Amino acid sequence: MSSRPELAKAGRALALTLAAGVAAAAMATLALGRGAGGQPEPLAAPQQLPAAAFAPPDAGRTETVVLSGGCFWGMQGVFEHVRGVKQVLAGYAGGMAETAHYDLVSTGTTGHAESIKVTFDPAQVSFAEILRIYFSVATDPTQVGGQYPDVGPQYRGEIFYTTPAQKDVAERYIAQLAAAHVFRHPITTRVDPGKGFFEAESYHQDYLYHHPDAPYIAAYDLPKVAALKALFPGDWRSAPVLTLAFR
Repeated sequence: MSSRPELAKAGRALALTLAAGVAAAAMATLALGRGAGGQPEPLAAPQQLPAAAFAPPDAGRTETVVLSGGCFWGMQGVFEHVRGVKQVLAGYAGGMAETAHYDLVSTGTTGHAESIKVTFDPAQVSFAEILRIYFSVATDPTQVGGQYPDVGPQYRGEIFYTTPAQKDVAERYIAQLAAAHVFRHPITTRVDPGKGFFEAESYHQDYLYHHPDAPYIAAYDLPKVAALKALFPGDWRSAPVLTLAFR
């Protein structure tokens, strides 16, 4: 975790407002290939990927899916701004309950990945659209061994599906993107059954919202939120749905 800043005290809450000009500048920064302190940036810059060709009708009920793809601060911050999302929890997935603790997960030896549990209304945003946003702006599906400046298996890209239908949609969408060669490098995101999600410590929840000026957030996570607003205006909600608002 040497690349991530020391956790600050929870305090000031700041409403996140990102203008289109800021979004364009953020995406341009990513495209240059270098980030804060000369850190290498993702191989794949944010882009509006094609919609999934296979998107079966939704069942009209609340669904959940667990996604990993780097630091859960940024992942949570992105999906809290997606219309139709009801809740986003930061946590751990892929390992055992007894090792689902930040200090242990950070060693990269627990099998866990920093993840988010997204609860959404498929009548407002489909699972296929959730994946489109995930691959377009929330993560780099071609990066191996981590995400952005964070290195280790705890930052891998993985879709933990909760239904057979989600598995089918995810696998077909990855195959569609691969066949269309939308990325210069192979997609390495895994698709596996969800075997348990363990909520992260409270100080991780809504971290981006409470610490927008933290160096790590400003360099790596706010550009993702800006890209969401710029590339997916129809899915954008200006007021984030905060986790703690449901407690």
